[in-house]
Amino acid sequence: MERTPHEPHSATSGLLRFAIGIGNAPSAISQLQLPVSVTLNRNALRYNSRMLSLALDTCDARGSVAVLRDNTLLQVVAHDTSDDYSVWLLPAVTRVLVACELTFLDVDVYIAAAGPGSFTGVRVGLTTVKAWAEVTAKPIVSVSRLEALASEAPGSQPWVATLTNAQRRQVFAALYRRHEGLLERVGEETVLAPDKFLAWAAEAVGGESIEWISTDPQMLTETEAWLARQSVGERVLAPSPILAPAIGRLGYRLALAKCYADPLTLDANYVRRSDAEAFWKDRPAPQQAK
Repeated sequence: MERTPHEPHSATSGLLRFAIGIGNAPSAISQLQLPVSVTLNRNALRYNSRMLSLALDTCDARGSVAVLRDNTLLQVVAHDTSDDYSVWLLPAVTRVLVACELTFLDVDVYIAAAGPGSFTGVRVGLTTVKAWAEVTAKPIVSVSRLEALASEAPGSQPWVATLTNAQRRQVFAALYRRHEGLLERVGEETVLAPDKFLAWAAEAVGGESIEWISTDPQMLTETEAWLARQSVGERVLAPSPILAPAIGRLGYRLALAKCYADPLTLDANYVRRSDAEAFWKDRPAPQQAK
């Protein structure tokens, strides 16, 4: 019987298993498995002249995965469960690919949000795409979640300010200047109280108008300082918190420019230290016995 190119065969395919460590305790090790058809006859694979990308957002609990063809969204699956990303991510990838009638090897590039966001979530997403890139030799594009959010701002104001909830009454935030159709970040991405970011952004732009965009607009609008911005006609745009499509669109533009990340050096942008790291570095030094 003649075999089709995607039919399993011991000489041409196998099951790739990725073991991703989350945390330091042995109980925190999660075994992630994904069936991948590793076919030696590459010419038998369906050729597609357009770029297929798989975009991941695991930066907070409202994560998602999406498949795009060039700049067009094909399918998206949202993280609408309490499951950890170490449990949810790969089944979600399988679901979104099946919905597009695609296989894993049809994907041309992996696009991942590198933060800022939760330590565990960002780490799961980046470790996963690193493993995929190592096995499939497909490139990775790493993008800022804040920049992806800013790129969704539809207005024409000269400045775009973006922020998301960082917990502890703080926000992850960044300010961008529009220049020749592109966004240029001013300063660094930061984590601070919403009213302090508002004050800093207002000072940075002088008297010019800002377009505000946030998945958590109440973090800004509930501050007393917001009334001054509102009085001059500014408002906060609240897009969908499902950001994998926006991450994919930004990543597509970077992929066209071949702005790929090196899997060996790709690192997360946490902005702030984890609780464990802060405790370890900030705790008093042990006193030596006399």
